[in-house]
Amino acid sequence: MALPSTQKKWVIMGQEKGYDELNFTDGPIPTVGDYGVLGTYIFHLHLPIVGGSDGAGEVIEVGRKVTKWKKGDRVTTLFNPGHQSGPMTRAIMRNGSIGGSFDGTWQQYGVYEENWLVRLASNLSYLEGASLSDCGLTAWNALYGLKAVKPGDWVLVQGTGGVSLFAIQFAKAGGAKVVATTSSTSKYELLQRLGVDHIINYSEDKDWGLTARNFTPNEEGFDHILDVGGQETLPHSVKAIKPEGIVTVIGILTGVETKNASILDALLNTCTFRGIHIGSRDQMDEMMAAIDANKIQPVLDKRVFKLEELREGLEYMEARKHTGKVVIEIP
Repeated sequence: MALPSTQKKWVIMGQEKGYDELNFTDGPIPTVGDYGVLGTYIFHLHLPIVGGSDGAGEVIEVGRKVTKWKKGDRVTTLFNPGHQSGPMTRAIMRNGSIGGSFDGTWQQYGVYEENWLVRLASNLSYLEGASLSDCGLTAWNALYGLKAVKPGDWVLVQGTGGVSLFAIQFAKAGGAKVVATTSSTSKYELLQRLGVDHIINYSEDKDWGLTARNFTPNEEGFDHILDVGGQETLPHSVKAIKPEGIVTVIGILTGVETKNASILDALLNTCTFRGIHIGSRDQMDEMMAAIDANKIQPVLDKRVFKLEELREGLEYMEARKHTGKVVIEIP
């Protein structure tokens, strides 16, 4: 396959002017070198930089010393390329991420080291695979990274964002019971289709944490809770968690100054508050194997954007017009 000499890409130029800092431009296609892998896409920014951490595509060229991949392989990107296995370390965090410290996936062609890629599950399309590097792996780490979900466990997920929808699918595949919250009755059908056992409308139930706990055997509480809200949701998570359970703090959508829950609650409830930063390459391999074995299909929004429409896609997502993951199809 003869490659062109230039490609289209989105470059983040700065952080002061929001989306106006995004520049859609032409640029050269990088060379693979000895250890690089060239693919096409079907906490700190090193500016200017090509944005985007999630991506999936086909390997079309490999460096002469690459042993893990060959032309034609289907792969996805790893958000934290330094996190190959084991626990997160300060050195790994300093190494940075694809799309933040290293040019990311908002381009037609990208070159990454061979260990920065993960084999795509056989049942997934490239668009589905492009939804996994961040939300998918975060959900997997939350449920299987510290204390793995087992059959009969109870899991509470909040809302219908990307992490929560993946968590529902991964928990059900592991044999768990799942309770989900949402403020939209229009999302009930989706949650039921994914196998959720009980749904709570948190806009109508002001004590939904206690309501959720009442669903569990003997009102004991949940083995795992994925807290995506922070300030407003953590007090509910504290009410719902089981002794020795794990509250994985993933997001701060409602803020960080939590007055009605504190670290003391971890002691009083004998539970674990756990913060995570995506996950490792080994965990992503495990996740892909589970997706393949259970034929899990990511939930994608009905609208797919083109590369040149990326800014429009970001605004669409910010306006919360989407259900499931918003994806960009790159020619």
